[in-house]
Amino acid sequence: MADPTLAQDAGAHTRAATPRPRRTRSPLASVALHGTLGLAVLVALFPIVWVVLSSLKPGYAIQSSEITLFVEPSFDNYVHVLTETSFPRWFLNSAVVAAFTMVIGITMSASAGYAMSRFNFPGRRGLMWVFLVTQMFPVAILIVPIYTIMANLGLIDTKLSLIIAYCTVAVPFCAWMMRGYFDTIPKELDEAAALDGLGPFATFYRVVLPLARPGLAVTAFYTFLTAWGEVAYAIAFIQTDENLTLGAGLQQFVPRFNPQWDSLTAGAVLITVPAALVFFFAQKHLVAGLTAGGTKG
Repeated sequence: MADPTLAQDAGAHTRAATPRPRRTRSPLASVALHGTLGLAVLVALFPIVWVVLSSLKPGYAIQSSEITLFVEPSFDNYVHVLTETSFPRWFLNSAVVAAFTMVIGITMSASAGYAMSRFNFPGRRGLMWVFLVTQMFPVAILIVPIYTIMANLGLIDTKLSLIIAYCTVAVPFCAWMMRGYFDTIPKELDEAAALDGLGPFATFYRVVLPLARPGLAVTAFYTFLTAWGEVAYAIAFIQTDENLTLGAGLQQFVPRFNPQWDSLTAGAVLITVPAALVFFFAQKHLVAGLTAGGTKG
């Protein structure tokens, strides 16, 4: 004779294991959802599309009160910016500053994040809090003390001053993010590497770092963007046209009494090309790198 308790438990288990049917969305809810998504896309893309279309217009059409999408479209603005202004020099300066900021930022952030994730040392918790506290200060407050330090070191009007300043902004945040990502990598891998005779640095470089490529991609993207389009530090630290970066250089196109909107829009479009390329090559790692540090596996 079958045990009724066992039968009851089996029936409960069967009901629990049976997946619930998915609720179908009503037509009105679907229309509202897709309408909201379409509106969000329109709001996000409209400024970009408008700048691109304006870069193809002559100057008088951009300043006209009449709204038109196409007016004598041509690439004259781009030719003027690339051949008759200092834009190529600004572009090269920004590329150098962004590249060094990215390399130094990745190196320091990965090393600090791994140390905070794997080692217990005096001041570890305090250091983690310091990294967070540094993100609470606005740039306007930090410009003056950092400028004083750079002036005492004789680094004003040099690219090195910008690289150091940008690293002070990017490294604390990226180190905290990398620490969260390293926490998701099992510590058993470190122990196995130690048994094979690898030291801490060799374990970090040969075992852990290859597994952290998504986190490194996010760090690279963030540090590059931090340096690529920054304006405040570039205006404060750079004093000659020879060392200007793109963020500060483009302001010369919009003086108080004679703004050159045609040149500014063309330069703004050209600025986005390197950032888009970096995003294109790093995109497959960005989502994994941004979400992996949120939870510990």
